[in-house]
Amino acid sequence: MASVPHKYVLDTQFFIQGFREPRANDALQEFHRSFAPFEYLSAIVAQELRSGTRLPRDLKALDRHVLNVFERANRVIAPSRQAWHQSGTVLATMARKDGLEVARVSKAFGNDVLLALSCREAGCVLITDNERDFARIRRFASFEFIGSWPRRAT
Repeated sequence: MASVPHKYVLDTQFFIQGFREPRANDALQEFHRSFAPFEYLSAIVAQELRSGTRLPRDLKALDRHVLNVFERANRVIAPSRQAWHQSGTVLATMARKDGLEVARVSKAFGNDVLLALSCREAGCVLITDNERDFARIRRFASFEFIGSWPRRAT
C-alpha cells in the first residue's frame, strides 16, 4: 500500500522571510513548486500576514500572490469552534501545569496554540521555525510539526 502524502501548512515567518530576503524567497518558491498539491494556508497565518501590511500596494500584492491563490484552490484551513474552545483549555492547562501566565500571553502565542489545533483538525503538518514554542504546546496538545523544509519523496 502506498503511503498517503502529508498535507502541510507554513507558519507565518516563512512567508515574511520570503518577502524580505531573496534566499528565503528562493526556498519558499521551491517549496511551493515541490509541494503545491499538498500545501494549505491557515486562516490564522493569513490574518497575521494581512495585519503586517502597511501599504495598500503590499496588501494588494499579498492578496494576489498568496491569499487568493490558496482561496481559489480551496486550500485554506480555519479553526473550528471546537478548536477555539480547546485552545482556551490548552492555555488553562499550561497555566496550571507549566506556570504559563495567561494574562501575559502574547496574541502570537495564543494564535500558535490555535494554529496547532487547527492543523491537527485538518490533518496537516505545520512547518515552523518556532520549534521552542510549538514543542511546548505539543506537551499539552498532540499535533505534528517540523522545524525545517520537508524532503520530497522520490
